[in-house]
Amino acid sequence: MLKIEGISYAVAGRPLIEGASAVIPDGHKVGLVGRNGTGKTTLFRLIRGELPLEAGQISVPKGARIGGVDQEVPASETSLLDTVLAADGERAALMAEAETATDAHRIAEVQARLQDIDAWSAEARAATILKGLGFSEAEQGMPCSAFSGGWRMRVALAGVLFAAPDLLLLDEPTNYLDLEGAVWLESYLARYPHTVIVISHDRGLLNRAVGAILHLEDRKLTLYQGNYDTFADVRAARLAVAEGEMKKQEARRAHLQSYVDRFRYKATKARQAQSRLKMIARLKPITLPSEAALRAFRFPEPEELSPPIIAMESASVGYGETTVLSKLSLRIDQDDRIALLGKNGEGKSTLSKLLTGKLQPMGGRVTRARKLRIGYFAQHQLDELHADETPIDHIRRLRPEEAPAKLRARLGGFGIGAEQAETVAGRLSGGQKARLSLLLATLDAPHLLVLDEPTNHLDMESREALVEALTAYSGAVVIVSHDMHLLSLVADRLWLVKDGRVRPYEGDLDSYRRDLLAEPAPKGEGPKPAKPARPPREKVLELRADVRTCEARVEKLEGMRAQIQEKLADPGLYAPERVGDMERWQKKFAEVEEALLRAEGLWERAVERLEAAEG
Repeated sequence: MLKIEGISYAVAGRPLIEGASAVIPDGHKVGLVGRNGTGKTTLFRLIRGELPLEAGQISVPKGARIGGVDQEVPASETSLLDTVLAADGERAALMAEAETATDAHRIAEVQARLQDIDAWSAEARAATILKGLGFSEAEQGMPCSAFSGGWRMRVALAGVLFAAPDLLLLDEPTNYLDLEGAVWLESYLARYPHTVIVISHDRGLLNRAVGAILHLEDRKLTLYQGNYDTFADVRAARLAVAEGEMKKQEARRAHLQSYVDRFRYKATKARQAQSRLKMIARLKPITLPSEAALRAFRFPEPEELSPPIIAMESASVGYGETTVLSKLSLRIDQDDRIALLGKNGEGKSTLSKLLTGKLQPMGGRVTRARKLRIGYFAQHQLDELHADETPIDHIRRLRPEEAPAKLRARLGGFGIGAEQAETVAGRLSGGQKARLSLLLATLDAPHLLVLDEPTNHLDMESREALVEALTAYSGAVVIVSHDMHLLSLVADRLWLVKDGRVRPYEGDLDSYRRDLLAEPAPKGEGPKPAKPARPPREKVLELRADVRTCEARVEKLEGMRAQIQEKLADPGLYAPERVGDMERWQKKFAEVEEALLRAEGLWERAVERLEAAEG
């Protein structure tokens, strides 16, 4: 059992955690959540004893092993499999002692302990973990130096999972995993036999792999039972109650203060006024948590282009003489929302580079709309920001003619406030860098936005804001992400990149998840009936165009109604000498209302037809 009792910790005199307490029973899986900068990683360091507590205490059972991933494994010549096996220090030490021990009693003890920890199946367990995290059997025998930093982080994660500590602390483990690795990790953590606390903004992981949420907010810890969705519902209800109580108190305070202001200096009422002043002083303030405002992204809207904006005919692409993808016959329209599925190394990034023009086709044909603008966001771009320049400097380079106020407004639209706007990029947080990179990628109002893991450094509120922005965005979106919650809300088409091909994936994300884990369909579902044949692509495009036409008609009529309402609100229109004008405008208003009602009906039916066609 992990006990956190009244702990406090400050950084540079600023309280980060103050009088916080929580109890985590053995074997529980807990998600640690809170806004960026509230101290989640610091809490992990306090639990491990790396930082001194200023007050309170943290206790774990005697002899309990605490494990986590702090940094990537070194680029050594040791194979991946041997590196993971060495992560279990007890096993490694016992195996070495078994080779050298001469005392019969000690040999028996060592062999018994090796049996207890299932040492003989260790290689198979380590290989299974490495495979789940994306390493093939051949790669497991390769040296660590053959892999990049991101892949060596996976090896470090494999090592701590293999060591199976009694208390496993994971800080954003999916940030360096692809969707397939993240799905495997969810399943593994749900079955992990010991206590797990995981810091994550991945809603899917927090819904499927944990049974409780530990919330760090306003320097306090609150434990909620249930997954993240349950936590969000309970907390929203608590906030609503607190907000209602705060409004009642504000009304009560205003009423008392009004009496005081009126009668404070009137002799006959002075005592009552003083009494009410004391009542105001006794009112205990009700404050809402210091929420980070949901800083919505605002993507500029591109003009509409004729479909398709990109078309491929038997195209192939690769590097040098090596072909990675071939026989690509695909098309993208401006209202497409496409998620790319497939394991790392299958070619998702290669396809993204082909779409953005960073790679040219090796064969076949790729046709782009003449005025097509493309925005591209990838994790490596965060490292390409100029570390010694501020966000203002970055955007001024691209918009030198714009006034500073306009530049700041653009930054503010992506949640980069006045203070961050003047901070050099090297000192910005990962989330702030991601926001800046998203702003730079969308500055020219692209018709196509290609996003490669856009949420890695964004907190939960920012991820929800990104979902809203992408939903409202009128350009096409092609997205690669390990965040299944994001994909489920944004993507309406799935492309599977596998075996050198790119094909539509006919199932949904849940069925793809089951495919990865080789799980059967949920009980009771039975075999699914065959899907009705989807209408031709041209028919779907026609229906989408019909929806846009209907929407435009509704917007135009709403504008006309607003203008007529403005006319009817003019008091001069009702003068006796203008009776004819008044009647004419009232008639026009009735006509527009009737036309708007018909237009809304047409729009609803057009949307229904489109939804039926798209399945």
